[in-house]
Amino acid sequence: MSLPEERRAIEPTPERIEQLLTGEDTGAIVMVNLLRYREQAAYPPGFNEAPCTGREAYQRYAAVALAKVAEAGGRVVWAGQSRSSVIAPAGEQWDDVVLVEYPSRSAFVAMVQRPDYLAVTPHRTAALADSRLIETTGQLGAPGANG
Repeated sequence: MSLPEERRAIEPTPERIEQLLTGEDTGAIVMVNLLRYREQAAYPPGFNEAPCTGREAYQRYAAVALAKVAEAGGRVVWAGQSRSSVIAPAGEQWDDVVLVEYPSRSAFVAMVQRPDYLAVTPHRTAALADSRLIETTGQLGAPGANG
């Protein structure tokens, strides 16, 4: 499925970054990652990388990013391939869903600002046709948390 450019979301807008930086930090968060890969990774000019699929480019990103998550005190809570969208706009599909827990919003913000993390983000950008990153609070398995 090909989305109009205005509906694709790969990088946060300045407004969303400001919201994240100024929002209340009330404890642990879980970031919900919805990922749709490009057939072929789209690296920027001058970024010398062997051609690969979007999924392979994302794996290049994840190989470093997961270490940075752990250094920030975070962990992957759950990861899997999306099978179907039961409630979603027609044609909306995701390849993978990943839930990543961080001890706090500030731990997440500090991680994504690290130069060694930022150095691998071109792999993520090249990999994705579309994505969502949704900050959540609460507890997995808490009453009312399962739809």
